[in-house]
Amino acid sequence: MDMLAQILSSGIAVGMIYAVIAFGFQLTFATSGTLNFGQGEALMLGALVGLTCVDTFGMNYWVMIPVVCLFGMLQGSFVELIGVRPAIKIKSEFGWIMSTIALGIIFKNAAENIWGRDALPFPSPLPMEPMSFLGANILPMEILVVVGALVMMLLVEFFNRKTIYGKAVVATANDRDAAGLMGINTSVVITFSYALSSLTAAFAGVLIAPLTLTGATMGGALGLKAFAVAIIGGLSSGLGIIVGGLILGIVETATGFYISTGYKDVPGLILLLLVLAYKPSGLFGKSAIKKV
Repeated sequence: MDMLAQILSSGIAVGMIYAVIAFGFQLTFATSGTLNFGQGEALMLGALVGLTCVDTFGMNYWVMIPVVCLFGMLQGSFVELIGVRPAIKIKSEFGWIMSTIALGIIFKNAAENIWGRDALPFPSPLPMEPMSFLGANILPMEILVVVGALVMMLLVEFFNRKTIYGKAVVATANDRDAAGLMGINTSVVITFSYALSSLTAAFAGVLIAPLTLTGATMGGALGLKAFAVAIIGGLSSGLGIIVGGLILGIVETATGFYISTGYKDVPGLILLLLVLAYKPSGLFGKSAIKKV
């Protein structure tokens, strides 16, 4: 039972990071039907910018977070303006895919030249001594990861439901053409959705950085797993994103413990293939019906 509690606690912490990155996929898909395949690089840049703020400029961890979030918004807006908007304008089916992938590679190469290729430690704002809870050893930073991820997603939901700008985002997500006819600048809304998407990824970067090493290569695997979570849970369901993240996080942790860490990525990929084969809209997603 103690080991089960340990697996669950570690899996939940990892799963919530996947979920908050996958939440960014949902934001852009809802407004424009596109995805930022450089989402993992947004997380990586957020972590490295945060490390620079803390180590080089001596900034407090909690003061650094808004700075990183602002950087994430700027980076996401740049991706939309350079890589996505031209493809949407010419109605290219695959242009935005290649553009976001290319920008992700450029960001990774830039990070390697600025920060180097070595993985760097990120100082933790909380004690690194584990606490015992129900037989599991839990790091305070793992609790912060779960709480921070939930707070971020709740704040975005509050923004969408309770503010006039958020309602413009929801209207664009429901029907972009109708929203445009009602006077909503849908291009600005799409740019904002990309800015918000990269903000969540950058925030996830500074959350997970103290638990792992920070470097230019940290975003690739996390971005891919977050994409798997978005597909498994359903790109149209916020609840599905959270559940998908928890499932993948717990399954990976259990596989790494009971079988081997070398195989921990396999069950998640198998689950992804099963979902794509039998429920392409995701476990909680809604199937779309198009009239032709």
